[in-house]
Amino acid sequence: MHKSRLAGFIIDCRTDDLDAAARFWSAALGLAPRSNANQDALYRALDTAPDEPHLEVQQVQHESRVHLDIESDDIEAEVRRLEKLGASSLGAVKTWHVMEAPTGQRFCVVPAQRPDFAAKANTWKD
Repeated sequence: MHKSRLAGFIIDCRTDDLDAAARFWSAALGLAPRSNANQDALYRALDTAPDEPHLEVQQVQHESRVHLDIESDDIEAEVRRLEKLGASSLGAVKTWHVMEAPTGQRFCVVPAQRPDFAAKANTWKD
């Protein structure tokens, strides 16, 4: 048995100025930018409440798009579950797994992140 749920949204931006992209999305959504102290140089997080999905702006080399993250306490089990539903595995990257829905949208399965994960995530029988 494992758990999963929507973790957040990533705004992929093909840009040379990630800070400018983050400032735009911060102003557009009314969410303050978070401190970058412990963050990868390719990401800028926006300040969402702990019980809300996270929102990040990511610098990418592919076309700009939005993708979602699904958080799970067992990434391998969640990947298998999603493959049974028709998703395709595109591979592991760092601590997450990139996948593609049957309709072509890419998304990631990431480690559980939010503090209320255990209490509010969906439970799946493996």
